[in-house]
Amino acid sequence: MMKDRQGLTCGVSAFFTLVVLLAMPACSRPPALQELNSFAEGTTYHLTWWSVPTVRPAALSAEVDAELAKIDKAISNYRDDSDIARFNHRQSTDWYRLPPAVIHLLGIERTVYQASGGCYDPTIAPLFDLWGFRTHTPHVPPARDIAAVLGEIGFDHVVIDVVKNRVRKTLPALTIDMSSVGEGYSIWRLAQILEHHGIHNYIVEFGGDMLVKGHKPRQQKWRIAIEKPVPGSLTPQKIVTIEDELGVSINTSGTYRRFFDANGKVYSHILDPRTGRPVTHDLVSATVFDTDPRVGDAWATAILCLGDARGMIAARTHHLKVLFMQDEKGTLRVTENPALKHSRAVHIEQGDGSN
Repeated sequence: MMKDRQGLTCGVSAFFTLVVLLAMPACSRPPALQELNSFAEGTTYHLTWWSVPTVRPAALSAEVDAELAKIDKAISNYRDDSDIARFNHRQSTDWYRLPPAVIHLLGIERTVYQASGGCYDPTIAPLFDLWGFRTHTPHVPPARDIAAVLGEIGFDHVVIDVVKNRVRKTLPALTIDMSSVGEGYSIWRLAQILEHHGIHNYIVEFGGDMLVKGHKPRQQKWRIAIEKPVPGSLTPQKIVTIEDELGVSINTSGTYRRFFDANGKVYSHILDPRTGRPVTHDLVSATVFDTDPRVGDAWATAILCLGDARGMIAARTHHLKVLFMQDEKGTLRVTENPALKHSRAVHIEQGDGSN
């Protein structure tokens, strides 16, 4: 499954991360790795863990399903009865109460929106509709139509009251798409379920993003393979060893050469909500290493919009650890920003893919 996010989910995902579970010696019997795999929210999820005493997948399955259903009911944009969909449907600027968890997510989105100078904007969905990116016939809309839509979006038109768990919009038709934090939030909640059951050594992977904590049996470190950003490729581009056992989140957004051509000009499907037009940089993926997958999820989308140069500045300013991949005229260039390069949380080495 491949993942691709620019404030919303656009069909199949354009990136995913493989879990590399190295073989263990068989001279004694360490605790066995347990796994729970299934589908949810239009993608797949994989839980891998070990514990003493052993917690079997059957003991968690129903609880995981119930939690994912609860998340879907709260923030899904693909069902009319979700909490956020009900807010979106209201043509009103009055206050509207939302669950505390949704208010918290909106707070994360507001922080990243402001920190990215508006390049990250969860209200961008109407622009995608205007450009036809959610259809099979993308096209360049007239400038007047772009200007009109820009006047109807903007996260600065969302007012959040964290004390009373309520939100309102200053533009009646404004809508919010929370898919840019949906996978991160799902990972966060599933990890809490594992922790509640006394499981502290695990990988929670959802749609390619993940939270990794602890280590494998026999004190071996978890190792993750980040794939080369080419559709259909199973080649590891980078191998990540998790050094910080307190937990590392890994969130990726990618474009992976999804473009369309109009009158001899190529347009990326990644839109800059500040201009209403596709970005022109060559960044094809951004992977953010953090401790909170909800925050990493939002920032991965923001960095992908900002591009390499401005993304580097944002990463430095906001103390982010980011792996950049650029497509420079068919040549893949991979760069670790200084915070990632000198981080003790992870160690990154070359995989089988070539730069």
